[in-house]
Amino acid sequence: VQLVESGGGTVQAGGSLSVSCVASGRTAGSYIMGWFRQAPGKEREFVASISWSDGNTHYADSVKGRFTIAKDNAKNTVNLEMNSLKPEDTAVYYCAARYGVDYFIVQTYRYPYWGRGTQVTVSS
Repeated sequence: VQLVESGGGTVQAGGSLSVSCVASGRTAGSYIMGWFRQAPGKEREFVASISWSDGNTHYADSVKGRFTIAKDNAKNTVNLEMNSLKPEDTAVYYCAARYGVDYFIVQTYRYPYWGRGTQVTVSS
């Protein structure tokens, strides 16, 4: 599975941004798509995930109510819509994938497929 992120950029606090991830390769079957982020000097952390088969979603508490993850089956794309952005949301955002149905999995090592990341910067 190959993952390519796009979108991101710079926005002022309180603004909105979206990032997208296109999956290619072996994408048949049940799998989970996730978004993670890594700020400078910090560990990579879970943001949100979605089950490709039934659309179930899971969010980190820090983004719940502000971020929305959604999939587009026809385009093999997962989008992350980010609203009410805060400076602490500044990070490189990574798309990840794993086969299975457990969309609550948040550990980075449980996701074998990763994109290269896209920068999101929120200025105060």
